[in-house]
Amino acid sequence: MSAPTSTPSTASAVASASVAVSGLLTRTQLTALAVALLAITWGFLPEFTVVVMSYIGLYSIVAVGLVMLTGVGGMTSFGQAAFVGIGAYATAWACTSPAAVQALSGLVGMGGLPWVGLLIGLVLTFGVAWALGSVTLKLSGHYLPLCTIAWSLSLYYLFGNMEFLGGQTGITGVPPLTIVGYSLADPRVLGVLIWAVLLASMWLMNNLLDSREGRAIRALKGGRVMAESMGVDTARYRIKLFVLAALLAAISGWLYAHMQRFVNPTPFNLNIGIEYLFMAVVGGAGHLWGAVLGATVITLLKQKLQDILPSLLGTSGNFEVVVFGLLMVLVLQRFAEGMWPTLQRFTSRLLRPSKVAMPKAVVTLEQRKLPAPGTVILQASEVTKRFGGLVANNKVSMSVKAGEVHALIGPNGAGKSTFFNMISGVDDPTEGDVRLMSQVMGKLPSRAFAALGLGRTFQHVRLLGQRSVVENVALGAHRRAHKGWIASMLRLDRGEEAALLAEARRQIERCGLGEFADVPAASLALGQQRIVEIARALAGQPAVLLLDEPAAGLRHLEKRALAALLNQLRSEGMGILVVEHDMEFVMNLADRITVLEFGTVIAEGTPKEIQNNQRVLDAYLGGADDLAAGITK
Repeated sequence: MSAPTSTPSTASAVASASVAVSGLLTRTQLTALAVALLAITWGFLPEFTVVVMSYIGLYSIVAVGLVMLTGVGGMTSFGQAAFVGIGAYATAWACTSPAAVQALSGLVGMGGLPWVGLLIGLVLTFGVAWALGSVTLKLSGHYLPLCTIAWSLSLYYLFGNMEFLGGQTGITGVPPLTIVGYSLADPRVLGVLIWAVLLASMWLMNNLLDSREGRAIRALKGGRVMAESMGVDTARYRIKLFVLAALLAAISGWLYAHMQRFVNPTPFNLNIGIEYLFMAVVGGAGHLWGAVLGATVITLLKQKLQDILPSLLGTSGNFEVVVFGLLMVLVLQRFAEGMWPTLQRFTSRLLRPSKVAMPKAVVTLEQRKLPAPGTVILQASEVTKRFGGLVANNKVSMSVKAGEVHALIGPNGAGKSTFFNMISGVDDPTEGDVRLMSQVMGKLPSRAFAALGLGRTFQHVRLLGQRSVVENVALGAHRRAHKGWIASMLRLDRGEEAALLAEARRQIERCGLGEFADVPAASLALGQQRIVEIARALAGQPAVLLLDEPAAGLRHLEKRALAALLNQLRSEGMGILVVEHDMEFVMNLADRITVLEFGTVIAEGTPKEIQNNQRVLDAYLGGADDLAAGITK
């Protein structure tokens, strides 16, 4: 029998229906519809399915924390199962230890013991995670994940060797949860709580990422130097993110203990920690819903393999582990970014954009009063930088005044970028002093320079490539707002967030990139990305602006537009220091020029004086003619 074929009229009808369906729902509406469908069908699902769904919910809570930690924050951890164990053991001990029951039941009643156990678990997890994070997060590269393996194994063996926690046997008789006297012993009822906690966690994390604090978190992955220069305390943010992921794992452990009614060390070993990380990566490490998808795929896959493989290959070997590993390799090879981004690309045409709700009140960002023109705002005094026996900068002295453009030029390898990094706090000088706004900076980090009014760009562009231009620029205004993590999670920062985005758009328009505000920064040409960096620096309302080769990659008309912008900033009273190789651009723009050669200042003066300085012309060798022709009449 031949397969049925579509007539032209049928095909047209199908196409019309597709167009009609396309764009009917926003992502928020589709999510609400999926949650409503789950709620409606929950009571009709088989008991076994409910249990599996509950496990998926528990695993997803941990995976959501790993998405935040690994996918967004760039910190790989194999130890989340240990934090699940802390949450599980804390509530099991509080509910079953004779000493704890006797001491606590008189205060909260037997029904309140699990909630005390939750509090104990969260406090313990907070302390342990903060202590471990303070030590391990200073590491980078492969040392960080190796260290998480080490303390994960330590905590696992600790669970199994402490007699008051039951040793390897564990703790039995964990009571069910009760809420206002209503028992959640039924897995179908407890499953509702598990999924409610999961959805609430995802809502809170989504709000956090959609905020000023979220932009700072995203900058931790591969952009710590840039983030510090924007005023973000990256070390503190990394620890806070590590603790947040650990707390989510502890909540999952608490729910697990009261679902199983029994706790032993086995579910908290290193293998389970690796599975949690697999869930986040397979689903899509940078996407919250990817955590749920990854947990679902891996849980169901393991379940099916355990059912099918013994009948095919026998029960003498643990074949499901081998097959599971091979399938994970295949999935990761096929979906390098995870399965959720691929699913998003297929469904994006069926969804319409969500409307952005305008806040009731937009706050006013902090405003900086610029110093009077002619005031010295940045000064380097005999600054020296040594790398072992190599002297990159040798007693370099220079100053930048409010309302002027000061250029720093020199041949390649002259030490310009090294000097730039020292006067912006990225590197510490070996000798000498750097003063910003008359304050000796010493060994203060670059975020302290940003707080005093220094903004900068980089020789090699540093942007969050997958984020929009407006999000990148808004990061520059980080220090001009103050709402924290809790306010962001609860969406109490909407007025401040609207002000930040409005300021970012104003600076983007000012720099001539208004039409690109909502496109990913990585999609722009290199020259345009440099302009985005300038807009980002301006969003912080700096008093002194450091530009590292801003004209590189720009066409002639774009250079003229940049020069006009810098002239405007100078007239407003901003001090500007420019490192640039384009001599025509420099000579027509700068008020003063400092020339470096082999890390030493060989000349300083007006463009005309520099143009006529024979030592400078000699330093540029074959570029002398270009230098001499730099000034236009």
